[in-house]
Amino acid sequence: MEGLLRAFLLGGVICAVGQLLMDLTPFNITPGHILVGYVTVGAILSAVGLYEYLIDWGGAGATVPLSGFGHSLAQGAIAGAKKNGVLGALGGGLEATSVGIAAAVVFGLLVATFFKPKG
Repeated sequence: MEGLLRAFLLGGVICAVGQLLMDLTPFNITPGHILVGYVTVGAILSAVGLYEYLIDWGGAGATVPLSGFGHSLAQGAIAGAKKNGVLGALGGGLEATSVGIAAAVVFGLLVATFFKPKG
């Protein structure tokens, strides 16, 4: 139960920070900016070895949000580079995240097939 609470808190804080950035900053920050920013920050924190601490503490609260996707990309690129050099860095990130990307495409297709979008 404690792990569930920590995951909820960490994921909630990550989402709240993104919402506050969109609502309270004088810049025109869009959800697309938040998406790119979180993936980038997750990759940077992963590359310097700090994202693992978030995962250890918050579990799915750290791996499910977009920053977790950045972490997965960075870890895949690092592993690919160690295995196959520079070209491995390009393919390693895609290999590490391919299941999540494929699931998003399949589930998006299923939802679009069975439900009619408004607008």
